[in-house]
Formats: sequence, structure tokens, C-alpha cells
Amino acid sequence: MLKEEGERWDVFKVARGEFPEEDEIGEYDGFVITGSCNDAHGNDLWICRLLMLLKKLDSMKKKVLGICFGHQILGRALGGKVGRASAGWDIGITKVHLTPSQVFTTLKMPTSLSVIECHRDELWELPPKAEVLAWSDKTGIEMFRCSDHIMGIQGHPEYTKDILLHLIDRLFNRDLIEESLAEEAKTKLEEREPDREVWKKLCTSFLKGRL
Repeated sequence: MLKEEGERWDVFKVARGEFPEEDEIGEYDGFVITGSCNDAHGNDLWICRLLMLLKKLDSMKKKVLGICFGHQILGRALGGKVGRASAGWDIGITKVHLTPSQVFTTLKMPTSLSVIECHRDELWELPPKAEVLAWSDKTGIEMFRCSDHIMGIQGHPEYTKDILLHLIDRLFNRDLIEESLAEEAKTKLEEREPDREVWKKLCTSFLKGRL
């Protein structure tokens, strides 16, 4: 979704212990921390190692974009608090409201955007010096920013409806959600479309330093 011509993107499966080498970190222009089926408030060895890496990237002022789990773990690494969402699962296409930030003024963004969501955890408290960029009826921190190099998004700008339908079935088959919630989420998918192109523009502009 975010790759542009002439760029090289490397994938590190950190949940399997794959991390960039210490002497390689400086060679990268930016990092994207993706979603995960794991809890950002967990203390698995790889999660603790990821927290250390994110703190290092922050100290180096590297561009870091966090998506869903990435949003939560990034907030935790910088001093915020993460846990189970008080409103429970948020599955479907969510309307998020954008705050009057210079970030959105620069890109001439609308006051709200629709994004696909699939999470039961959330960022409870912002890291120090961070600002909320978006909120929704279910989630108080849908998006946040720290300085010019850190940004987190709770939703999944990269997801399509087909991807979410697959995830809903997977969650139901693993007994993580009730059948009623699964059916409700599928039905509501027909009500609106996610603003994928607008999110792509926002994420790309942030990573490439165009904001």
C-alpha cells in the first residue's frame, strides 16, 4: 500500500524473533509496525525486545508508523498505557473524527474518515507530549502523534473488506467472538466504504516527511 517506485522495503517478523541488526537500523528511513494477534500489553520476550527497539528509534528520531497493535505498542514504548478496551471488540468500518491539527490542514483532509477496525485492546493513556489526532465513539485515541517522527493509527488503512471478512470468520472459529457479533459485523460492512486512498495519502505523506 505504501511502497513507492525505487524504494526497498524489508520485512522483519518480530513475533518469530526476526529483528534488524543494531548496525542496520541507521540505514532505514522509517519503520512501520503492523497489526498482530498478540496483546500489546503482554510481556513476551519478543514484545519486550520490540519495546526496546521502539525506544531506540524514538531517540534516533526515525519515522515510525504504528498500525493497530503497532499503534498500541508504540504508545506503550513511549510511556502510554495499553489494555483491554472498555467498550469491547470494535470490528467493522468505523467513522473516526479528526482533531483540528496542522497535520490535516496541510493535506486538506475532511473532518472525519472511515477506516476498517478489528481490535479489542486500546491505548488507554497517551505518552507524554503526544497529541490525539483522531477519536471515535468507541475509542478515545484512534490516532496520535509524537513530535514529527511518531504516529499511531488504531484502525487498518491497508485492509479491504475481504480481509476483514476472513478475519471475522477466523475470530469466530477460534471462539474469540460470539456468532451474533460476527454476523452483526458482516452486516454492517455493507453500510459504508473505508477511505483507503485518503489514508494512503496520509500515511505516505507522514513516512516521506511531506507533512
